Amino acid sequence: MTASSAPAGELVIVGAGIQLGRHISQRALSEIEHADVVLCLVDTFALSWLKQVRPDLIELNELYGPGKDRRITYAEMEAAMLAPLREGKRVCTVFYGHPGVFADAPHAAMVRARAEGYLARMEPGVSADACLFADLGFDPGLHGVQSFEATQYLIYQRNIDPSALLILWQVALVGDLSCKVMTTTPQRRQLLVDKLLTVYPLQTEVILYEAATVPVQQPRIDRMPIEALPNASYVEHTTLVIPPAVKLVPDRAMRDQLMEMAPIVDSN
Repeated sequence: MTASSAPAGELVIVGAGIQLGRHISQRALSEIEHADVVLCLVDTFALSWLKQVRPDLIELNELYGPGKDRRITYAEMEAAMLAPLREGKRVCTVFYGHPGVFADAPHAAMVRARAEGYLARMEPGVSADACLFADLGFDPGLHGVQSFEATQYLIYQRNIDPSALLILWQVALVGDLSCKVMTTTPQRRQLLVDKLLTVYPLQTEVILYEAATVPVQQPRIDRMPIEALPNASYVEHTTLVIPPAVKLVPDRAMRDQLMEMAPIVDSN
C-alpha cells in the first residue's frame, strides 16, 4: 500500500533518551508538539517536563499494577496506541530511552499498524548502552560486545566469548518467569553467577551500572567480585557489565593469508 492510499492516521514512536533535557531530539519534540494524541511511558522527571509541552498527554505508566503480568500491560499499551490511530488521529508515543530497545509494546504496535495499512515509524533516542559506553569508557569496536537480556541468557544455551565485553540487561529480574514482579531473589541471581562461572574465573571483577537520569545525578558504577552479585543491590534498570576477561587469540593462519594477498588498490 502506498502512502497516498493508506488510511488516515499515523503512528510515530519516539525516544526521550535517558536524560530528557539533554537527550531528546528536535525531531522527537516536533512530533510531540504536532501530534493529535500523545501517549508516554517515561520516568517521573520526564513526565513533569512533557506535561509542560503537552498537558493533554496520556500516561501509560498507569497500566502497570502490583502482581499484574507485564505481558498484559504491554498488550494494553499496544491497544492504547492503536485506538486513536484507528480514529484517523496522528498519534505520538514517547518512550524512555530508545523506543525500540527492551520495549515490546512499540514494536508490536508498529507491526499491527503497518499490517492494517497505516503509516508507522520510529524515531530513535539515546539508549542505556550509549550512556554505558560513555560512562564506563568501553569502545565496542575494540574487543567486540555481547548483549543479552539476563533471563534469556540464563534459560537458553548461549555461547559467551570472554575476550569480548558482556552486557546483561534487566539483571534485577533474572530468573523471573512470571513477568509479575520487579525484582528477583538472591537464589536466582546465584544461578546466574553459577552459569557465568563456567566461562569466567572466580576472581573476575564485574560492574553494576545505572545511567544517570537527571543532569545533577552521577551514574552508578559499582565494581565488585562476581561472587558478590547475589546479595548486591538492584533496581529495575541495573545492568551487569563484565569487561573482557582474557586476551584476544590471533588467527595467525588468516593473518598470514591476508599478508600474502596483493595490496588493495584505491580506485578513487
